[in-house]
Amino acid sequence: MDKQLTIWIVIGVYAIFMLAVGILYSRKGTDMASFTVGGRSAGAWISALSYGTAYFSAVMFIGYSGGSGWSYGLWSVLVGIGNAVFGSLLAWLVLADRTREYTRKHDIRSMPQLFETRFKSSKMRLFACVVIFVFLIPYSASVYKGLTSVCSVILGIDEQVCMIIIAIASALLLVLGGYIATLKADFVQGFVMMIGVTALIVLVVLSPQVGGLSSGLSNMAEYMRSHQMLPLSGRPAVALISTLLMTSFGTWGLPQMVHKYYGIRDRQEVRRGTVISTVFALLVAGGGYFIGSLSHLFFGETMPQGGKDFLVPLMLDQAGLPDLLVGVILVLLISASVSTLSSITLTACSTVSMDLVKPTVAKKINEKDLAALTRILCLVFVVVSYFIANYPTPILEMMSYSWGIISGSFLAPYLLSLYWKGINRAGAWAGMLGGFLTAFLPAVISGFTTPDGPLYACLAMGISFALCFVVSKLTAGRQTA
Repeated sequence: MDKQLTIWIVIGVYAIFMLAVGILYSRKGTDMASFTVGGRSAGAWISALSYGTAYFSAVMFIGYSGGSGWSYGLWSVLVGIGNAVFGSLLAWLVLADRTREYTRKHDIRSMPQLFETRFKSSKMRLFACVVIFVFLIPYSASVYKGLTSVCSVILGIDEQVCMIIIAIASALLLVLGGYIATLKADFVQGFVMMIGVTALIVLVVLSPQVGGLSSGLSNMAEYMRSHQMLPLSGRPAVALISTLLMTSFGTWGLPQMVHKYYGIRDRQEVRRGTVISTVFALLVAGGGYFIGSLSHLFFGETMPQGGKDFLVPLMLDQAGLPDLLVGVILVLLISASVSTLSSITLTACSTVSMDLVKPTVAKKINEKDLAALTRILCLVFVVVSYFIANYPTPILEMMSYSWGIISGSFLAPYLLSLYWKGINRAGAWAGMLGGFLTAFLPAVISGFTTPDGPLYACLAMGISFALCFVVSKLTAGRQTA
């Protein structure tokens, strides 16, 4: 069978499945509660795989694994391991159960609502709402860019066509089904990702360019020694550590990741979900970064045309993979990307409808109409993300701006509000604004071209924690708007 036909058949089967899930659950998300938190009855497997598929998209597989592998060689695998240990295991241990209990007790459906409830500030809710909606857009756009680069190389179709197809797929899933549909789709997509990554690791290692695990590791180690990557020190070491910290701890403050804890059924499911999420992350992230770490075995010292965003797509194209597996890999990347896009879009748009529109201009709107409004906003968000994706910013930088600004603003006040009664409104405001400015100003000053986005993201999270503590202590006993 023709290669292109085989690949398109595999993608077609996936597309039919996604459409079926959306239609099946289209009647189960008619009100806002079911559309956003699904009745708070999700089990461990569904919650954990939904968390993982929202975490790891084509941005990780294409942008981060390729760019990090090119810059740091085998050291980049540490980023994947860090994502599993800090971004999944520790995140679930520290955040999942407390977030689940608090949001259930106060009937909270979004991060802005959490801040308003905890700090008694409607202004804080509005600030969080605007930041989340605006700065999740570049993250969404980076997912488009990651997926289109691999589709354009392997399928040979125009990048614009790729982006339009992905936009339609994610929009249909959300508009038809909402939270429950995305959870059910993520459950199956999670298994597709695990199977696909496992097969991909094996076949890339066995490719002529790598020549087996022992030979590949030996050749990469020799390359790293001859190019001052062993040991890694100075600015490259700082950049690697910043990437590891941002992609691991940055998820702690991302509303679309925190949102996964809201709907977990009970504490037992949290414990099971912690294990499942960690194993998933170790396989998918560790495997993804390992594949990217071998990029120099395919291209030597010459960066291929298209830059870092095309490293992994070209590796897959040159590795001589079976046609059926290439189709599965594309479905893997599409699955990961649609899951992430759905989570981002649902979070951003439900936040606007619940926390901005309803409290200000549509106070009497009922739950069914609010869910309908959220669906419309999802379409708008997808369209805006498509246009931002055409901006010539590399994937890694585009994502780091989004993560740095959002997590820099919200991680500290969110985490401290769960564990420290001493944080007050003034401290939370100081942490939010300080973290926001630390990440936002360097990006704006550079015209959104600085390669140091991960470093500024880490600084933003650290400064935000310091400000929350210091200002809360200085203003203890007082509340300010």
